[in-house]
Amino acid sequence: MSLQGKVALVTGAASGIGEQCARQLAQDGAAVVIADLNLQNAQKVADAIVAEGGKAIAVSMDVTSEAAVNAGIEETVSKLGSIDVLVSNAGIQIVNPIEDYEFSDWKKMLAIHLDGAFLTTKAAIRHMYAAGKGGSIIYMGSVHSHEASKLKSAYVTAKHGLLGLARVVAKEGGPRGVRANVVCPGFVRTPLVDKQIPEQAKALGISEAEVVKNVMLKETVDGEFTTVADVARTVAFLAGFESAALTGQSVVVSHGWFMQ
Repeated sequence: MSLQGKVALVTGAASGIGEQCARQLAQDGAAVVIADLNLQNAQKVADAIVAEGGKAIAVSMDVTSEAAVNAGIEETVSKLGSIDVLVSNAGIQIVNPIEDYEFSDWKKMLAIHLDGAFLTTKAAIRHMYAAGKGGSIIYMGSVHSHEASKLKSAYVTAKHGLLGLARVVAKEGGPRGVRANVVCPGFVRTPLVDKQIPEQAKALGISEAEVVKNVMLKETVDGEFTTVADVARTVAFLAGFESAALTGQSVVVSHGWFMQ
């Protein structure tokens, strides 16, 4: 289950869950590619990993642009020799009741979460096939890949869609050694979630404390947020698990928020 000698690209890796996933993969021996729209921040993360003894580079990537995705994948293979692990993590959140949900916001959400997953998979899997060594593709889903919450029509739709994509990629890639899985975190206390707390409090007419206790953490077994480390360790496990015994699966990391 070693990641030594492997090359892993993580999208949205300049901060939050993506950054922690990249750091964990590097710690476990992979050369990591910090792919992000914000190249300056991505370079800072790459530099920090290198300073800690790891191997990392930064690439600019807008996951909604096929040209940008292809360029980032080609740069990865050119500089590091291969791509063995893809972590499709880039995402945003926009909350609103469906009757007030702007169509432009709907399209933006689906473009980043679903188009981004499709485009990075399409670009990376070609290299995985050509190298003949297989690979691991990991999508960042959510408990909302299985459940629904108010105000999140686009997010829930996108996260459900990742399950379908992963299952198709698992079936198509299986004969060539490419595995595909979805990691489904519960609420992780990132800036993305912090931003949601006042938004949901306003939309639902409750206090921010009530949002945390009765919306975000109500269904957990211990009243705790999932941590970025919880998610990163799960990603690293799937990245290094080289048997097709685990493919086409969703692994829920949620402190019991959702059980399957």
